[in-house]
Amino acid sequence: MGEEKVILVTGGTGLVGKGIEAAVEKEGKRADEKWIFACSKDADLTDRAATEAMFEKYKPTHVIHLAALVGGLFRNLNNNLDFLRTNIQINENVLSTSYKFKVKKVVSCLSTCIFPDKTTYPIDETMVHNGPPHDSNFGYSYAKRLIDVQNKAYSSQYGCKFTSVVPTNVFGPHDNFNLEDGHVLPGLVRKVHEAKENNKPFVIWGTGSPRRQFIYSLDLGRLFLWVLREYDEVTPIILSVGEEDEISIKEAADLVVEASDFKGEVVQDTSKSDGQFKKTASIAKLRKYLPDFKFTPIKQAIKETCDWYAANEATVRK
Repeated sequence: MGEEKVILVTGGTGLVGKGIEAAVEKEGKRADEKWIFACSKDADLTDRAATEAMFEKYKPTHVIHLAALVGGLFRNLNNNLDFLRTNIQINENVLSTSYKFKVKKVVSCLSTCIFPDKTTYPIDETMVHNGPPHDSNFGYSYAKRLIDVQNKAYSSQYGCKFTSVVPTNVFGPHDNFNLEDGHVLPGLVRKVHEAKENNKPFVIWGTGSPRRQFIYSLDLGRLFLWVLREYDEVTPIILSVGEEDEISIKEAADLVVEASDFKGEVVQDTSKSDGQFKKTASIAKLRKYLPDFKFTPIKQAIKETCDWYAANEATVRK
C-alpha cells in the first residue's frame, strides 16, 4: 500500500459534501484514503490563521474545496460585493494554504453561473471567460471564475495540481430546502410535502417551461472521486447528465408529485418569474474520459430525495 492520502473536504457537511461521503461509503473507501469532512465549525475560512490551523491539525495531502458563501437570487442581487469579497477570501486562503502545506491536489467546485450571460448553447469548458456573467450574481460568479485563474497560475508558476469541476443543478438529501434561498428542485420537494400534509394545492412558480440538467448528489459524489483520483487537467470539467436528459421545471414537478404520491390540486402561479430559460451544458469532455458512466435515473433519484425529506423534515435546512 502506498502513502496514506488524507483528503480534506471543505464545506463537507452540505449537499455536495454529503454526496461525496455517500459515494465513498457506497463504492468502498480505499485502504490508503482517510476522509475528513470539515464544516464551518472547524475553521472560519475567511481567516488565514484559522485556515492554516485546520490544515496543521489534519495535514491533508489532498483537498476538495466546496466551502463558499452561497445564497438565492434575492440575496445575490442585494449583496454582490459581499459574495465577491467573502468568496475571494475563502478561495485565496484555501488555495494558498494548500500550496504552503504542499497539498498534492486540490479540486475546487465551481458553478454554471460562472458562464457568460450572453452565450451560445451548449456551453462548454472553453467558454468560461468569454463574457460577463449574469448581473444578478456577478459577485459570486467572478469569485468562482477566479479559482480557474488561480489554478492556472499555481500550475504555471509552481507546478501545482489544482483543478476544478462545474456541476449543473445538483439535488438530493441534505439539500437546502429554503424556499427563498434554495434551488428549484428542493423547493418543489418541500412545497409538495407541505401541500400534502396540510391538504392544500401544490403551487409551482412560473410557467414551468425553463429547462435544466439535474444531477443527483450521489452521482456527483461518484464523479468527484474520479476527478480526485484520475483527472489530471488543470482546466475545469463539467459534471452533468447529458443534454438529452435536460427536463423542464414542469416535468420535474410532475416527478415530485408522483414520488410523493400527492393526489391534491396542482396550480401554476405564472405571476412568478421563470428566470433563465436554459443553461444547457455539454458533457462531451466528461464522456471522452468516462463513456460508460451510468447516472441514477432521475425518477429514482427524485423518489429517494422525497423519501429522505419526509423522513428528516424536522431537521432539514429550510
